[in-house]
Amino acid sequence: MHRSLPKSSAPVVANFENNHIVIGGGVAIFHLATARVVIVYHPGDDCWFLPKGRRDIHESTEQGAEREGYEEPHPHVVINPELSTYTTEPLWTQMIPQTQTSQYLLFWYIAETVPPHVEEELNGREAQMRNEQGGPYQYPPKYPWDLKLRDRMAMEPGGYEPVRHTGMAADEDEVTYQSHLLPVEEAMTKLGSRTQVDVVRRGWEAIQRRRRMES
Repeated sequence: MHRSLPKSSAPVVANFENNHIVIGGGVAIFHLATARVVIVYHPGDDCWFLPKGRRDIHESTEQGAEREGYEEPHPHVVINPELSTYTTEPLWTQMIPQTQTSQYLLFWYIAETVPPHVEEELNGREAQMRNEQGGPYQYPPKYPWDLKLRDRMAMEPGGYEPVRHTGMAADEDEVTYQSHLLPVEEAMTKLGSRTQVDVVRRGWEAIQRRRRMES
């Protein structure tokens, strides 16, 4: 049984100085070959959520969302806006009060896991950078826009399980996070936020729609 869908809010005008706003990205990460999506469990709060967090100073919002998916913890992922809206806009945008004087602006995207050969290449580059410069995260390349979903899935051997990265937590709280790759329907029943449920729902519907278009 699904909850009622979230509704868009009325347009607002608001102004924030840079030290009174936090901009972040969240992401629904799909493993296409097994029809699963990544969700995270927080044992302390007994809640489930999609990977999300603030972007770093040098990042775009999309890059920050991809990195957060990697850090919470799961494989490298790549955002593909053509799956959702055929634009670069996120599926949902949320404005959430962070404190009495600061605002959190959160953009939601959908993404895919990368194939094993890309994962191995990125892991190798990160290992080399750790030895030389401290190991910055390596952003994965985008899929070509005309690469069909079945061709993306064919890049994985049968039974391939996306790599789970550990040791990437930013603080003691994140150390307790438990990342799970669950069937889409099961994940939607566990998520506590209606908006996050709708990110998964719309993302998976877009993937199915593209599959039909390609067939």
